Amino acid sequence: MLRTTTLALLLAVSPLPSIAHARSHPVDPDAPTVVLVHGAFADASSWDQIVPRLQAWGVPTVAVHNPLTALADDVQATREAIAAAPGKVVLVGHSWGGTVITQAGDDPKVSALVYVAAFAPDVGQTSAQQGAGFPTAPGLLALQDHDGFLSLSPATVAEDFAQDQTPAVARDLYEMQVPLAASALDEPVTAAAWRTHPSWYVISRHDRMLAPQLQAATARRIGARVTSLPSSHVSPLSAPREVAEAILEAAGLDAPAASPADLGG
Repeated sequence: MLRTTTLALLLAVSPLPSIAHARSHPVDPDAPTVVLVHGAFADASSWDQIVPRLQAWGVPTVAVHNPLTALADDVQATREAIAAAPGKVVLVGHSWGGTVITQAGDDPKVSALVYVAAFAPDVGQTSAQQGAGFPTAPGLLALQDHDGFLSLSPATVAEDFAQDQTPAVARDLYEMQVPLAASALDEPVTAAAWRTHPSWYVISRHDRMLAPQLQAATARRIGARVTSLPSSHVSPLSAPREVAEAILEAAGLDAPAASPADLGG
């Protein structure tokens, strides 16, 4: 289990082993804190195109570093970030991170959930079980298992995980990936935060890691407000403004016009 992180450390500017936090623009006093939870085969840097946009819009933002060693470990890291937030929290999960926020989001500080090409199991259900009855995405068929941890080959990253990214970006994603404990996919959630919290869902229509049919069905099942994008699995990289706008909507804020801080996306 992760060591408990103090409030002072959580609010530090420098990245920490469990949490990365940064703030470079005046904060909107009405904005909740956005807590970003990454998925499998990634780390907090997978939100690098989202964090600057939210900060430029005055939204305090935290990107959690999940160890990907077990559901309980990732939930603990996320709960530390929720506890450290000064007020309400919008909890955002990408891919496997959707399972994490489904469990960790059962917290009175959480005001909304945003699922980005993500799992959203029900109580007693595992991530693996949620996919039953839907097409198996090509990328899942190519997972590599090394001593109980799943990872992606360079070809799978380029062709299935991030096929709309440049070869250079795909190479970086491969080299920076963090393996996921295979057993985590078989861990059931004991709470389903989407049952008691308003939810948003960003569907990646060209996803080759999590079937778009599963994503659409999940969004309907949890009663989410939907954004549908012509994106690969890594929509936070390929469609960052649209993903950021969905998060902003969940936070109850209006998206401003594009600005230099929008990074051209």
